[in-house]
Amino acid sequence: MKKIIYLLVLSFGLSLATCSSPPSQNKKVKDKSDFNPEAKLDSMGIVLPQPATPVANFVNTVQVGNLLFLSGNGPLRPDGNFITGKVGTDLSIEEGYEAARLTGINQIAILRSALGDLKRVKRIVRATGMVNASPDFTQHPSVVNGFSDLMVAVFGERGKHTRAAVGMSSLPFNIAVEIDVIVEIE
Repeated sequence: MKKIIYLLVLSFGLSLATCSSPPSQNKKVKDKSDFNPEAKLDSMGIVLPQPATPVANFVNTVQVGNLLFLSGNGPLRPDGNFITGKVGTDLSIEEGYEAARLTGINQIAILRSALGDLKRVKRIVRATGMVNASPDFTQHPSVVNGFSDLMVAVFGERGKHTRAAVGMSSLPFNIAVEIDVIVEIE
């Protein structure tokens, strides 16, 4: 009986030892010497604004270890006005996409302000995209792609992230989108 138990434990242990995480979990982002998000922004014609001051009792960023948490931010235009309205009623999917892209630009400005150098970005880890949407609107991912596409365009592989894209019945000041971000930094 002891031999049977021993063999079962041994075979179970060997099967555990040969198991590995799925390839996507083990994939490391390549460290390329040509990684230059600032140059990429310049080539795209994007000028980062001064980061907005928080509108309530919170801060733009909090660092915990090598993670930087960015507070929710919205589509603030250079003229100081937000893109407002409900996607699906007041705004088209394309206009919502542009609002999410502008929110991404604003988040990158906050990132640069916090880090001093965007080359310190190791990975955009997570984004939560909230869309101010009409009750029957269902294309939230298409809107939040405005943010995600920008992150990949600017940061390459390091810009690929997990995310949620959800609809909200309202957002502060009637902004079209709000996105918060978690970033791994060096």
